[in-house]
Amino acid sequence: MDVDPRAAGGHPAADDRWLTSALGAALVAVAVLTLLPEGHGWAWGSPLAELRWYATGLTDEPTLLQLTGNLGLLAAPAALAVLRCPALGRPARLAAVGLATGALIETLQWMLPLGRVVSPVDALLNAAGAVIAGLLTTRLRPRRVPARPGTAARAVGTTA
Repeated sequence: MDVDPRAAGGHPAADDRWLTSALGAALVAVAVLTLLPEGHGWAWGSPLAELRWYATGLTDEPTLLQLTGNLGLLAAPAALAVLRCPALGRPARLAAVGLATGALIETLQWMLPLGRVVSPVDALLNAAGAVIAGLLTTRLRPRRVPARPGTAARAVGTTA
């Protein structure tokens, strides 16, 4: 399997544009999911109370929905960002970007009168989901190996 888009008849710039567009769309979806008003003002989500709620409610559907929603919120943007910029596929970089993005979401929910609960636990869960998705993407993405003179670049584990 060739990974060089030119060898498969594709164009690298077109692939980059597609990934950039998909990443932009995923970020718009995150904004819509997190920044649409649900009332007025904001409420503080006590981290200890939230952690207790998660720990004691893992068999309850609302708790599981909240947990998977927070873990999954930044998964698609993280995966697309790693595909677009493979250097982001390192754990420390993914954690930094995930934490910054989660903190930005919570800060905006606090600053804007959206009627949302502001929660540092949500930001941490968002970052954890981003790290998991980014690392899975890094692990599953075919890696390019440098081409020898006179041969095309190929995916690791394939034959030329």
